[in-house]
Amino acid sequence: MGDGGRESILRHWGRDTDRRSEAPGPVLLAVGETMALVAPAVAGRVVDAELFRLDAGGAESNVAAHVAALGQQARWFSRLGTDPLGDRVARQLAMRGVQLDGVIRDPDHPTGLYVKDPGNGVRYYRAGSAASHLTPADVDAVDWTDVEVLHISGITAILSPSAAAFLDALIARARSRDVAVSFDVNHRAALWDAATAAPTLAALARQADIVFVGRDEAEGLWGTPTAEATRALLGEVPELVVKDGDVGATVFVDDEVVFEPAHRVEVVDVVGAGDAFAGGYLAALLGGADHGARLRAGHERAALTLTTTGDSIIEEVPVIR
Repeated sequence: MGDGGRESILRHWGRDTDRRSEAPGPVLLAVGETMALVAPAVAGRVVDAELFRLDAGGAESNVAAHVAALGQQARWFSRLGTDPLGDRVARQLAMRGVQLDGVIRDPDHPTGLYVKDPGNGVRYYRAGSAASHLTPADVDAVDWTDVEVLHISGITAILSPSAAAFLDALIARARSRDVAVSFDVNHRAALWDAATAAPTLAALARQADIVFVGRDEAEGLWGTPTAEATRALLGEVPELVVKDGDVGATVFVDDEVVFEPAHRVEVVDVVGAGDAFAGGYLAALLGGADHGARLRAGHERAALTLTTTGDSIIEEVPVIR
């Protein structure tokens, strides 16, 4: 990416364009738990499948993988166990071009695991995971070199009290470094109910520069049935993206409103599509694209992910029997 594109991002956030003039390019830093993922190798229920894929899956690292796949620099940070699943997760993310500088390997707590049952949701085995033991002190291990955008999600806020405190400290550190904060609301009903989650997720959204939220997700959390109602609730967010499933997505920036329709595809599984959308959108932002192009890039990545059983688009799938 040329210096002009990088400067346009910095100007958008009102930041110093000279501070990183010698940098090779802007980096997206994605922070949050990544687990080992088991899913059927082909579409179908877990109970009926004979072949399974063993992959790496986590909302934030999924975004990083999509950004890297689109030719931008992406880095991921969290904790992993010092176990074979942690080794595999790290290897697979690295193979996808994601930088792992600073990732903490925890000898006392395991890497989390989840099983994807296409069409029937997921099952998590993450209690007591290494990532749930993130603490504010871990912010000192984060590599901020050339980072222009920090991407986080609401999932980290419910992993544990210490992880929630880590998230607050991370946002504060980003602010001190003039790094734009991207926040995907990512409410997980299996982790906390809407009434409990709503005020915390709204407060986190109001601290961000870019917010991604589903229209139905926002309605379930805050009672806002339309994109415009969600904008009214989060009016102070500089760049708000409201996704409406197979209808399309709308971005609100200042007084500008841009809508782009979603692609029509045959859906295999919806899990991971939101991460793919955010990855495409943020990669386009790092590339200096306008808001319409960002939305279109998000739809393109989401459409690809909707047609696979994995959370990312992978050339070669590790298969287990």
